[in-house]
Amino acid sequence: MAVMREVLIDALRDPSRVPHDTIAWEALIRRGREAGLLGTLAWRLSERGLLDAVPAAPRAHLRAALVVCRAQEAAVHREVREIVRALRGIGAPIVLLKGAAYLLAELPPAQGRVFSDVDILVPKGALPDVESALMLAGFATTHHHPYDQRYYRRWMHELPPMQHVKRLTVLDVHHTIVPATGRVRLDASNLFRASVALTQHAELQVLAPADMVLHSATHLFQNEDLTHGLRDLVDIHALLTHFGARPRFFAELASRAEELDVMRPLFYALRFASRLFDMDVPREVVDAVSRHGPRPPLSRAMDMLLGAALMPDAARASTRLARQALYVRGHWLRMPVPLLAWHLTVKAFRREEGQPA
Repeated sequence: MAVMREVLIDALRDPSRVPHDTIAWEALIRRGREAGLLGTLAWRLSERGLLDAVPAAPRAHLRAALVVCRAQEAAVHREVREIVRALRGIGAPIVLLKGAAYLLAELPPAQGRVFSDVDILVPKGALPDVESALMLAGFATTHHHPYDQRYYRRWMHELPPMQHVKRLTVLDVHHTIVPATGRVRLDASNLFRASVALTQHAELQVLAPADMVLHSATHLFQNEDLTHGLRDLVDIHALLTHFGARPRFFAELASRAEELDVMRPLFYALRFASRLFDMDVPREVVDAVSRHGPRPPLSRAMDMLLGAALMPDAARASTRLARQALYVRGHWLRMPVPLLAWHLTVKAFRREEGQPA
């Protein structure tokens, strides 16, 4: 079982190490699909001219994954155009986040990536105008229960997800990248000031390179849901590899993390990118960031929990338990204890009443 759990990471790290026997390929395809990384694996094999050497049955799954990815890329391009059209005239900056940003900026994490929604970042003061314009363009809010609406609008870093009534596409509108009630306090104006305009899309911006890495790290290691944690770590590793070719990028990354008060997520990002994908990080940066990591025994506990939770192995008891423990941690980081107690109580009563929790 241990070998089965490592086969996907081995293949992503070095596509020439993909297995040759049917049983191992069955495990690899299953792990890749569970992690949302089958398209990424297929793209990396295709890029190196190795896809045709894959046995016929798994090759069919990989080629199908590439077809799905290309269709989703076209859908995201179309959706971004519609969002720009809807928000034209608002006069607020529109910053693409995560998958859509990688795709429109033509960055390595977009290669073979799957997309579940489009994320944008706009100034908090512009939210009423942005939401109104999107509703006029056919987007409707979700999570209709009054408590859910208050939860998002009062305490979180985004509006309730919006879905287009015809295209059924999902849009997340953020005004910052961390919850307002969380232990990390971040001034979103810093992100807007450093954002970078897209050359081929004058109306759109993306986060600065360091901020893009830090957002992905914060999203992963402050989050309560690690179901697709390995996919997020693959994104981080691809960003670090791409931007890390620039002189002094890692030093600037550490400095920016300290400025934004997100050194702990960066610590975990560098630690696990190094452990799982042999990421080469300058020693002085590792030392500087490590000072902000947890101390024993918490460090050993987090290594164990994250090491299990990041594996695409939901059927394994250790993975399920680790994700459950980190689910609790994620909520603890997201809210102060009195608010968290109230939130969990409301969810429990709603579950008893048969309502979505």
